[in-house]
Amino acid sequence: MSNKPLLLLALSSPLWLAACGQDTARTFGFTRDAPDEFQVTTRAPLSMPPSLGNLPTPRPGAARPQEIPARLQAEATLAPGSLLAGRAAGPASSGEQALLASSGRSAPSGIRQRIDDEALRLNQPDRNLTERLMFWRSAGEAGTPVDPAREAQRLRENAALGRDPTEGETPIIQRPRGGTFLGGLRLF
Repeated sequence: MSNKPLLLLALSSPLWLAACGQDTARTFGFTRDAPDEFQVTTRAPLSMPPSLGNLPTPRPGAARPQEIPARLQAEATLAPGSLLAGRAAGPASSGEQALLASSGRSAPSGIRQRIDDEALRLNQPDRNLTERLMFWRSAGEAGTPVDPAREAQRLRENAALGRDPTEGETPIIQRPRGGTFLGGLRLF
């Protein structure tokens, strides 16, 4: 008779464990996890394509037709869209010529190099506070701050008079010099 409480405790222990939490009940298999009806999908059976016999036989050492040569991959990385052009050396169509003619004057020579140089100069990493305190006099700041209102006015005037946008002096913002501790040191 003394074995009955012990037997009852042993048989009811899984129920007590199931009452401890959802994870315990799931571990012992007391809860059912039905599959999500939106995640269950059917797949089409595999089939052989009808034109399988028309495939060319592979030749050892031949170039793969689906792979792009390394030279063209590099060119596509440097100039996206160059693979689509394909005929860059050929003459432009009449539509391309009309589009180029309506776009206005051509860019000045060497504009790409000039933009790259300015981008390199402007993208220098910022100096932290310690470097600014140690090397407080620099040879010059990267870039020249342009006055946007005066520059827009200059460009409008050039467009109204039919002049080249690069004609005239670009207005810049003049920073005040001196009069403060260490000659205008800018810490932030």
